[in-house]
Amino acid sequence: LTFPLLSVTLLVSFGSSMLYGYNLAVVNSPAVYIKAFYNATWSRRYGHGLAPGPLTLLYSLTVSIFALGGLVGSLLVGVLVERYGRNGALSRSALLVLLAGGFMGFSRELESPEMVIIGRSITGLHSGRCCLGCGAVHSPFLVARSPTAHSQGAGEDFIFPMATGSAVEVIFICLGIFFAQVLGLPELLGKDRFWPLFLSVVVVPTSLQLLLLHCFPESPRYLLIERNDVCGATKALRRFLGTPDVQDVIEEMKEEQRSLSSVEMVSVWQLLRDCSVRWQTLSVAVVNAGMQLSGIDAIWFYTNTIFENAGIPASQIPYTTVGTGAIEIVAGLIGCFTIEKLGRRPLIITGFCAMGICSAGITASLLLQTTLPWMRYISVACVVGIIAGFCMGPAGVPFLMTAELFTQSHRPAAYIVGGFLSWLCNFTVGFVFPFLQMSAGAFCYLVFCGICLLVALYVYFIIPETKNKTFMEISHIFA
Repeated sequence: LTFPLLSVTLLVSFGSSMLYGYNLAVVNSPAVYIKAFYNATWSRRYGHGLAPGPLTLLYSLTVSIFALGGLVGSLLVGVLVERYGRNGALSRSALLVLLAGGFMGFSRELESPEMVIIGRSITGLHSGRCCLGCGAVHSPFLVARSPTAHSQGAGEDFIFPMATGSAVEVIFICLGIFFAQVLGLPELLGKDRFWPLFLSVVVVPTSLQLLLLHCFPESPRYLLIERNDVCGATKALRRFLGTPDVQDVIEEMKEEQRSLSSVEMVSVWQLLRDCSVRWQTLSVAVVNAGMQLSGIDAIWFYTNTIFENAGIPASQIPYTTVGTGAIEIVAGLIGCFTIEKLGRRPLIITGFCAMGICSAGITASLLLQTTLPWMRYISVACVVGIIAGFCMGPAGVPFLMTAELFTQSHRPAAYIVGGFLSWLCNFTVGFVFPFLQMSAGAFCYLVFCGICLLVALYVYFIIPETKNKTFMEISHIFA
């Protein structure tokens, strides 16, 4: 692992995966102040404040519209990469974040809640392009060419095995969430006068990425396969690998280029109608949707509200939230080191089961806390269990599993299906959870419990272990 490779990996992850994690958690601590701003602005405009229902609706839209932007961005990422390359696509996406930061940073001075909502949607558009889109822009920097049939031609460059690369993304997402939680402490930006600045901090890592990204060569694979620029790919490889002898790698990529030229890519509609991969397509849909409907998005978006309902004293909630973020990073690291050793199935089944049990535990603790005050700490432990279960299992597996269940001809369409469902379910949870909490109370977490256990059962009975198996072997097991 050479210094240029390590540097570009950290830089791209810093401005994409970590930024995605930051945007997931940044609306948590300033929720009270943002709602107060919306209410005051509405009162000045129309002479009366917002009722609790419309105020919750407006704030839920602010939280969840990030995912709608991500959905749109994920559908555009392929066009951007094909037209501008990895560096070009990242640079153009970074400019969007600067625009979004301006909208959110000046929203209070201009008395415009609409600017907050627009800014959130633009940051989602950036995350969809750079982090969770079909064939994510920065993934080719994070994963390595693999000689096994099931991952050859997946669009990888030369750093980590694909499983480890997927886990690295999870770690940076966890770091982004943790930084948002730390900056949201009352001693830092967790005050009323600072919340616009808190939301617009996203411009800092993006600006750094924008300034430094052009110091590194374009993706060698993009230069050779997409642009047929052998000279440029050779120079980039020499820079990345730190050696003048890269001819073997060039020949390998040329072989891949020849194989890709003979492959006819399948559209989404063709994928959905293809009986030979029906169970694989259904599996991708179940795992990606289940990952977002597991309740983890509710935890990230509304952590402080969950702890407040659990009876945690208001003065302790910010620090409890930071503690969960620290545990989240540890769980992500554990997942990174175990995904190749334990395989995909055990991690994802154990993760979903743990999340389901902990969701039921939150319901039980909320129902019993009036008679047993110490149950509030059980609620905190269950929240930690949901986060740990997610980071060690479901977080890093869906992207990896999609690559291993399909050949190159079907893989881009499968990523579109998985990414679309992932962002759509993210939006659904972010928008619906406050209303679900108001209507069902403590029992709302049983919805997440049921989903988690059903997904775990589906994986146990339907999806085989994909570690070290070729596509043909996996297809035979499905058949």
